[in-house]
Amino acid sequence: MEDNNHIFVHETAVVDKGAIIGKGTRIWHFSHISASAIIGDNCIIGQNVYVGDRVRVGNGVKIQNNVSVYEGVFIEDDVFIGPSVVFTNVINPRAFIERKSEYKNTIVQRGATLGANSTVVCGNNIGKYALIGAGSVVTKNIPDYELWYGNPAEKKGKVNKEGEILDK
Repeated sequence: MEDNNHIFVHETAVVDKGAIIGKGTRIWHFSHISASAIIGDNCIIGQNVYVGDRVRVGNGVKIQNNVSVYEGVFIEDDVFIGPSVVFTNVINPRAFIERKSEYKNTIVQRGATLGANSTVVCGNNIGKYALIGAGSVVTKNIPDYELWYGNPAEKKGKVNKEGEILDK
């Protein structure tokens, strides 16, 4: 389905009533956008992506396949989120204890990249234009323009706005 704002929603995707979807955004197969989510203009939401309540996604964001963006995550403009990236929102989850009042926020700042299969432990922010390597586990705040990777992720260098490694 495509509307006058050139928003495309694949027939298998679910966009709950109340969700706000920006112009030119494309939502692909089997994705689910929750009622109070806000997604900016010209975004690509890949296959099997979940965007939770009260999540904010900026303009020009690409969220690749198999990503769940839970409440407490805020994504600024021009962010790239690789396939199967994991966000958490509670530090010590237990199935038998409801901890929704304990959600910790995570902000992914403008232009950052999260590599495939990386995990961001809640309460840790990713700086502007930072680059997180595939498979990394982020357990600390990541400063602007830094390259981090590993488990746990460690600083490995600096990057420029285009993602080119400046030093290592």
